[in-house]
Amino acid sequence: MAVGTHGESFMETDPPASHPARRGARGHDAPGGLDGLAQVANKIRDAVESVIEGKPSVVRLALTVLLAEGHLLIEDVPGVGKTMLAKALARSVDCSVRRVQFTPDLLPSDITGVSAYNQELREFEFKPGPIFANIVVGDEINRASPKTQSALLECMEERQVTVDGTTYTLEPPFMVISTQNPVEMEGTYPLPEAQRDRFTARISMGYPDPAAELEMLDNHGETSPLDRLTPVAHAEDVRDLIEVVRRQHVAPAVRQYAIDLVSATRRHPELRLGASPRATLHLVRAARAYAALDDRDYVVPDDVQELAVPVLAHRLLPTAEAQVERRRPEQVVADLVKRLPVPSPGK
Repeated sequence: MAVGTHGESFMETDPPASHPARRGARGHDAPGGLDGLAQVANKIRDAVESVIEGKPSVVRLALTVLLAEGHLLIEDVPGVGKTMLAKALARSVDCSVRRVQFTPDLLPSDITGVSAYNQELREFEFKPGPIFANIVVGDEINRASPKTQSALLECMEERQVTVDGTTYTLEPPFMVISTQNPVEMEGTYPLPEAQRDRFTARISMGYPDPAAELEMLDNHGETSPLDRLTPVAHAEDVRDLIEVVRRQHVAPAVRQYAIDLVSATRRHPELRLGASPRATLHLVRAARAYAALDDRDYVVPDDVQELAVPVLAHRLLPTAEAQVERRRPEQVVADLVKRLPVPSPGK
């Protein structure tokens, strides 16, 4: 099914008025509606692609997760540009960015912050950790202990931090971009199911093709293109774009299709753990952002199909028999996408 083939059948009969343009907090012109979203999103995409050569689909998915108010897990072998992608996306937006290098001796307070006694004031004061930023880059997250990994659970789901009984709200936009090596690599701790479920999508960079690798040698010769990258959008812009994405229309048939797809993972004989209701929510949110990047104010089944593997696969646990047969969750989700009936136009 080609993207948009029956898109008009899934449109809203009377679509809402586009988001009015307004001036942001920094005095710049804030984007309005889908036109403004496409303009700003294209700038961010071009900026990231100036650093990451030959991976347009990966860059688009990362941008989709940002606009869907989600978190991104980048998993692959060392040296393929995982951290470079995270840094490029973070530097493309003029907002607060903090990087955390996860190590076995990292403590939860090193991420969330700690209350320290102030001798002058004679009272404890809270010193915020690196999680208090708009974009947090967690490098090699699976090198930290499970105790430290769990420090991100509340932050990622509830967008708040609780330290010594006091809760601090994280300022939007808030996104965690984590990289990790495959779990079979030496010195790593596999992320628990609850942690993986909080990531909206997982992507793999993969090796570049020869032409892209040759271009990388030219561009990364004397200096890194990351050093030349300047912000092309503001945090206020991203907040406005997120509001536009929230208003994307999702027809009842498309919502039911997403539910059917997620529900099928819970009954599949090759899976001992299916996707959660949170996965359904993340899938629909990501589909809204994916449609907006296509300059559409409505979601079609194709958007759900394109995002099914990156949004669902990392949440699934295969059975022992499936592992013996080397059946990966990605293959199971792809099979379900092919097998499940697509909603008929007009429903």
